[in-house]
Amino acid sequence: MPWTLAGATTQTENRVKSYIGVLRSPGAWRFLIPALVARLPFAMLQIGILLLVQWATGSYGAAGLASAAAAIAQAVVGPQTGRLADRHGQARVLIPQVALHAGALGTLLLLAAHGASLLPLTVFSALAGASMPQVSSMVRARWSHLLQGSGRLGAAFALESITDELTFTLAPVLLVAVSTVFSPVWALALALLLVLAGTLVFARVRVGAPTPAPASSRASGVLRLRGVALLAGGAAAIGTVFGATQVGVTSFTAALGQPGSAGAIYGTFSAASMVGGIVYGARKWRWSPSRRLVLLLALLVFAAALPSVAATAPPALTYGFMYAAVALAGLVIAPAVITAYTMVERLVGAEARTEAYTWLGGAIGLGIATGAAIAGRLTDAFGPAAAFLVPPAAVGAAALVLLLRSASLTPIERPGSSNPPDERPAQKALDAQDIVLPPLTASRCPVMNRAPGEARNATASATSIGTPM
Repeated sequence: MPWTLAGATTQTENRVKSYIGVLRSPGAWRFLIPALVARLPFAMLQIGILLLVQWATGSYGAAGLASAAAAIAQAVVGPQTGRLADRHGQARVLIPQVALHAGALGTLLLLAAHGASLLPLTVFSALAGASMPQVSSMVRARWSHLLQGSGRLGAAFALESITDELTFTLAPVLLVAVSTVFSPVWALALALLLVLAGTLVFARVRVGAPTPAPASSRASGVLRLRGVALLAGGAAAIGTVFGATQVGVTSFTAALGQPGSAGAIYGTFSAASMVGGIVYGARKWRWSPSRRLVLLLALLVFAAALPSVAATAPPALTYGFMYAAVALAGLVIAPAVITAYTMVERLVGAEARTEAYTWLGGAIGLGIATGAAIAGRLTDAFGPAAAFLVPPAAVGAAALVLLLRSASLTPIERPGSSNPPDERPAQKALDAQDIVLPPLTASRCPVMNRAPGEARNATASATSIGTPM
């Protein structure tokens, strides 16, 4: 159908109505508001530890090590807490978890304030990361339980993507501001108060909370389920885009003598990612999620390579090219991550989705740390343009593997049922139509659960630009 102004206006109105319909779901605001409060500290933790340990030790190398320890611990332990939440219920996991987190982070602040050595700072950084409440994944699980079969699940996941972008944009600004005026100790103390208040209130609200499932139904673990490990590998590759872009943008602006412009460039990347997520999440798609994922990864290979070209452009053009290049990468990366979550939601039954979401989030976090570390080494050896070569290589390899193994990304019929557990007839009808959704709905696409990460001392000046998704 040819484009018309009236048609575009109608489509925009339909998208807005789909989002409003989600926000009007009974009881939704009761868990969304405390979840937002709890998710700000999630976005503050890694960069906060980076600032805290550098302040305490005077070493960017030590700060990078402690921050990386927190990111890796969070990526490894997070899925296990997700599994416990699927088994025992969210509240029974969140309350002791946030208590452990308060103890670990509080001890870390005391150690830093008293000039402790690197070893205890790193240990308690890892403990703080491991015990961080996985509220983002639990919100997605609530939407999946509350709206499945209603035709509004995609719009809910798109809203989650917007929330992620806002928190990972605002949280570092708040963190750096408090650290500058007072100290990193006070900044992380504020994060501690926020995570305690938000998590405890969220745990008390039971609206949309999935019913706990018996342990026997997932004793082998989510990663052994069909296609989940493949998607986790793809998510790790996507994570390298965030980590390497942080290093590349920071070193690029520093080399040109304008380190302060790094924030604006990375802000462009984040804003484009948010726009891409909104548009993608509110559209109807005829292609299956597996086909879309491979295509989006192929596009991301091209888009993620453009900043390397921009970094070598003539001085008069290099800034304009860099803004355009990171914007294009941002537009593509959000749909790619959303589609990966969509595939997990289709492959994993409702009884284990919290664990599955945290595995993807953890994989992205590991990709961020790995991408930043490799990009930092390449920057030291070859200059800023080399940092931007990491994402195309990683994402290209992931796209090839997923293309060759695409059959593993197709849901199979389960014994005694043609649908996954808890799948409703309305959703079955949608699947039979290859996810062609009505005008007022969106495609089934969960959002990105980005675990922030800083794993390389070359990224130290990235404190001015925050962390991604």
